[in-house]
Amino acid sequence: MTVESKPRIGGLLLVPLAWLLMTMLTSALVLAMYLSALFDPALREALVTNTQAFMLQWSLSLLTSLLVWIYSIWVTWLFFKRSRRLPRHYIIWLLLTVLLAIKSFAFSPVSDDAAIRTLLIALLAAAFLAPWFRRSERVKRTFIEP
Repeated sequence: MTVESKPRIGGLLLVPLAWLLMTMLTSALVLAMYLSALFDPALREALVTNTQAFMLQWSLSLLTSLLVWIYSIWVTWLFFKRSRRLPRHYIIWLLLTVLLAIKSFAFSPVSDDAAIRTLLIALLAAAFLAPWFRRSERVKRTFIEP
């Protein structure tokens, strides 16, 4: 009597998982960086004394980082649960990372080289992983749980 086991997360599926975990850790660090302004008296003073537009921009960046971090944790949970909802949400998550890279390229005060590098990495990841998650038989066999 043979018992057919569920496919494990392994092989090439470790690449998108690593990308997901690295983005989750990066967004946690960014979130910590934004929150550090509340705990450092000099940064808090600079935050309060600047214009309201600056405070709004800081608040939106903090909220965006928090939402990306929470969504990344949830997609990671779906990944390990091997949920059948994962392929759709992973593709949405990839597109979200591209959108955030475009936002940082257009609006953030970072060097153009760093912004372009971030944008290219996000575009390459989305260009390769989104079609693979959509069409791969391995993905369809692995992510079968409700």
